[in-house]
Amino acid sequence: MKLDDYLARIGFAGDTSLTIDCLTEMHRCHALSVPYENVDVQLSRVLDFDLERIFHKIVTLKRGGWCFELHLLFSWALREIGFDVSTVAAGIHRAEDGDEMLGNHSILLVYLDETYLVDLGLGDGPREPIPFREGTFTQGHFEFTLEKLPDGYWRFRNHAWAIPDNYDFDPNQPDFDKLIKQCHELQTDPESGFVRNLVCQIMQPEQIICLTGRILRTKTQSGTKKSLVSQSEFENVLADVFGIRDQEIASLWPDIDARHKAVFGDKKIAEITFDGF
Repeated sequence: MKLDDYLARIGFAGDTSLTIDCLTEMHRCHALSVPYENVDVQLSRVLDFDLERIFHKIVTLKRGGWCFELHLLFSWALREIGFDVSTVAAGIHRAEDGDEMLGNHSILLVYLDETYLVDLGLGDGPREPIPFREGTFTQGHFEFTLEKLPDGYWRFRNHAWAIPDNYDFDPNQPDFDKLIKQCHELQTDPESGFVRNLVCQIMQPEQIICLTGRILRTKTQSGTKKSLVSQSEFENVLADVFGIRDQEIASLWPDIDARHKAVFGDKKIAEITFDGF
């Protein structure tokens, strides 16, 4: 595994130095070039915390991944440069569903002149690091909020039209065991949304492009454009929009089409209301 190969993969051409400028540019390059995707879950491939596997997948094969993979790779790259980084378990929708959500998401904390929250694993979230302090932080058209809760946890609130919209975390409790447990359950539980639905997302500076099953959406501040992907378009959309290529992808279509019919029947795209992940 070579750092230069990773930096080339994300299109980073700046100086690697222990500065907020370097961290910000690396975060932004990664966010805009590496998709969030669960194709391997759909193909029943085991996703673990093996860094060499993740490097090969994302850097060599130019694929994407989910939060556990994206953050393990990004934290490795930062440490290769010399950054002080920690991985922390977070809970998406802990506010609504309680502590059992902890570990269904991971985040990074990077320690420089002050601490920064790094999150490349939401699919649609910050394009740059966020100072780890209470407040509202603006990035282009997006506003993100951090607040400290009475129980010692912190709550991150995503921008106004993002999904998911919030998560909680305790910066003093890494809870890596919870990350391992949730990583396993989210890819094996038949009721998991990651098992039931194909999800691919790629962030752009002021918008997000999402493919959930057959529904392709481009979401912006002014609204959402959506279309239905056909079987003949399926592989090209994954390759051309998200950069995802895999010789087994075509085998996913029957289940994706069946899932779509089970949820939406024969509705036309204009009749489908979908606000999910």
